[in-house]
Amino acid sequence: MVEEGLRLTAYIGERDRADGRLLADALMDLFERHKVRTSVLLRGIEGFGIKHRLQTERLLTLSEDLPLLAIALDTEARIEPLLEEVRALSRHGTITLERARLLSGADGAALAPGSDAIKLTVYIGRQERVGGRAAHLEVVDCLHRHGVAGASVLLGLDGTQQGARRRARFFARNVDVPLMIQSVGEGESIMRALEEVRGMLSDPAITLERVRVCKRDGALLAEPLSPPAEDAAGLAYWQKLVVYTSEQSRHDGQPVHSALVRRLRAEGAAGATALRGQWGYHGGHRPHGEAFWSIRRHVPVLTLLLDTPANMRRWFEIVDEMTAETGLVTSEIVPALRAAGPGIEHGGLELAARHGRSPW
Repeated sequence: MVEEGLRLTAYIGERDRADGRLLADALMDLFERHKVRTSVLLRGIEGFGIKHRLQTERLLTLSEDLPLLAIALDTEARIEPLLEEVRALSRHGTITLERARLLSGADGAALAPGSDAIKLTVYIGRQERVGGRAAHLEVVDCLHRHGVAGASVLLGLDGTQQGARRRARFFARNVDVPLMIQSVGEGESIMRALEEVRGMLSDPAITLERVRVCKRDGALLAEPLSPPAEDAAGLAYWQKLVVYTSEQSRHDGQPVHSALVRRLRAEGAAGATALRGQWGYHGGHRPHGEAFWSIRRHVPVLTLLLDTPANMRRWFEIVDEMTAETGLVTSEIVPALRAAGPGIEHGGLELAARHGRSPW
């Protein structure tokens, strides 16, 4: 079965509070109460938002307030009733809404949209197995084998699966705590891999979304998507760039993701968040990730940038410069974004019209 869905993402801080509680817990409680089909809480390693305060694990004094992403995924009918409560809880921070197609059951083998490429995201439990091996490793191998441009595994700290809460605990196997496998590739390679992935997993939550691959291994393939500032009703379009690199990728001696976040902050960008993956690959590299015997981390890192289409042209120039030799860079249109801080509020959570010819 294929359904039109929405992904709500709240970009918050680890110390942020709502009504005397940690905001992250309040949001996950809300998703549980509304029985959201799939949700996941991810911890970033570096970033800044509308207040332009740097949050990073690299400095001890700042590592206690790392960026978090609270993601909820379900049908429009299930997500829309959440919006006012999420807005009321998240008085500071950024909230986005993005359209996605939700897949379940055995249908959907011919869903490739008429767009540049597809982002395929698979949500499964941390300890799910396929033939005695970790399911996320099997899925990433499948994506790589079918020529998908890149894939990254992101571990969740908390979340819901089929509406049931799955929270990570220190002394537990955390079997059902969700993880995300996010991949990007051309339509044909994604759809070939999807058929195999769905055959190996028992009941995954899967989404497909429009995306454009702009760079791969330093080569410029296409300019970012360029929607107008507003739709016919005056609702704003926003834009997201995602930069996929390895933690060992360097720019002027610094990790690319860290150098990029700091450069964007210094230049006045609206916000950026870096997330460390557990396993994955991009471009022509083989899948790699955390290993017990490894001294240096060789894991994927995703750096997310959000801003207006006009501003994003400037930020893409910086991204292009800093990924001259490595990385995978994608562009997406965000139809709703609300950013708020002390005395500041931009945007809203009413969806702008679909842009372009594709029904996505």
